[in-house]
Amino acid sequence: MSFRAPVNDYQYIMHHVVGFDKVSGTERFAEASDDVTAAVLTEAGRMCDEVLFPLQRNGDLDPARLENGVVRTSKGFADGYKAIREGGWVSVAASPEHGGMGLPMTVTTAVNEMMSAACLSLQLNPLMTQGQIEALEHHASEELKAIYLPKLVSGEWCGTMNLTEAQAGSDVGALSSKAVANGDGTYAISGQKIYISWGDNDFSDNVCHLVLARLPDAPAGTKGISLFLVPKFLPDNNGEAGVANTLKVVSLEHKLGLHGSPTAVMQYDGATGWLVGEENKGMAAMFTMMNNARLGVGCQGIGAGEGAYQKALAYAMERKQGRTPVEGGTGTIVDHADVRRMLATMRAELFAARAIALANAVAIDMGTATGEADWAARAALLTPITKAFGTDTGIKVAEMGVQVHGGMGFIEETGASQYARDVRVTAIYEGTNGIQSMDLVGRKLMDGGEAAHALIDEMQGFAEEARATRPRMAGLVWDATENLREATEWMVAQKDMTARFAGSVPFLAAYARVLGGYFHLRAAVAEGGEGPRTKLARFYINRLLPEHKAQLGHAMQGADDLYALGIEDLESA
Repeated sequence: MSFRAPVNDYQYIMHHVVGFDKVSGTERFAEASDDVTAAVLTEAGRMCDEVLFPLQRNGDLDPARLENGVVRTSKGFADGYKAIREGGWVSVAASPEHGGMGLPMTVTTAVNEMMSAACLSLQLNPLMTQGQIEALEHHASEELKAIYLPKLVSGEWCGTMNLTEAQAGSDVGALSSKAVANGDGTYAISGQKIYISWGDNDFSDNVCHLVLARLPDAPAGTKGISLFLVPKFLPDNNGEAGVANTLKVVSLEHKLGLHGSPTAVMQYDGATGWLVGEENKGMAAMFTMMNNARLGVGCQGIGAGEGAYQKALAYAMERKQGRTPVEGGTGTIVDHADVRRMLATMRAELFAARAIALANAVAIDMGTATGEADWAARAALLTPITKAFGTDTGIKVAEMGVQVHGGMGFIEETGASQYARDVRVTAIYEGTNGIQSMDLVGRKLMDGGEAAHALIDEMQGFAEEARATRPRMAGLVWDATENLREATEWMVAQKDMTARFAGSVPFLAAYARVLGGYFHLRAAVAEGGEGPRTKLARFYINRLLPEHKAQLGHAMQGADDLYALGIEDLESA
């Protein structure tokens, strides 16, 4: 099977669905013209097709391993990373001041997604570095920026994020790693961190860890956490990787998937580190990296789904089984109604998730370019939706891809199951999807639902205008936005947060489902006539959009029936 990055899809969505022209029309991103954007996406797509995709199976069959304290990466990954680094794909959005391209986050989002589709295990490495670059750009001292950013931006050095400890997962405030001032502006970092993606590698000159730790006498909980930059090798007087720091990889986890991405247990034994941001303000600095990563992880889900979809489609178009029910059909299983349903669902879901992610990125870019609070609020609202819906979509599509393959999907040699195994963790790391939904109905509705309602108003206004050319589809989308408005008002009215949280997952799913209908409608209106995007929009709006009604019904049930079930009721008889 070959792979082809869906460059045309990105360009269509950017220019006809999510309003990328607003971004390129700002002074900040004036250089991101249509020609420049097309050239960047085309070149990145070629690298994904020709260099990264051939490594996809290698990561699964030849996993990263720890040998005598040294991490050995999968066959070909060093060459793949070299292509990423030399192409500048680590730093598409990074500031030109430190060697980055300075292009919009929207372009980075598209590039990250296509790299995820080609080889998710390897793509996770530059994604971590991108988040570290953004955190340092916003919070590090000028001295740290001068030393680290040029190396990270060039890809010579890689970055990681160290939050989780054995007793401190989603409850980050329970961490116990310690930092003690050395008296020279540096700190001694001690503790153990788990689940560290790409905690080490054998192809970069240095690995730079952003580590959350607690200073002596720091307040309890998240208010007492500071952030430190702790490199594998200490920079020498010339800013090059020098002597080894006192940290090590203790072990690598054995995982369901993503075998090519080494997930490390990291040990810090008085390792030298530098404070990033203010003391006890580490979570604010780390959230810069985490929000970047949440958008990126949403795109990982979409990308993995794209890879699974292309594989399933190729198989369906060559596999013959049973008598074709279509006059003049292909003679393969793609002619069968249920296989056609699955493929159409996969394609429609991916389009919806991709549009949501790119709309999120546009909001980030507009906030950066204009400084307007409304754009920042839009970006904040869309981030948990992008992360949760993007990864849930990837999991759903990858599982459906196995089903399209039938029995061969359960056989490892086909590679269909790899997508399902690799993508599963995306709903867990960078904040579980349950936490994303709680964030949506909690923090993101603290404005009284203003940002959520503003987006609903936009969707409903467009649906009203679209009645002139797409009356049935527009009417269904308009009705869905009105249902969503009522549910959002219900959520805002709940003062008991447990009542909100009990329905947060279906509420997020419904919001995403309605957003998907809106973006599909925009695509159909922009296309005109009866082209492929209009046909796909009709499929989504007729068959998938109605799911929002059941989701919203679930969302507004409150928590009483959940807690009416006691522990004894949940135990097996």
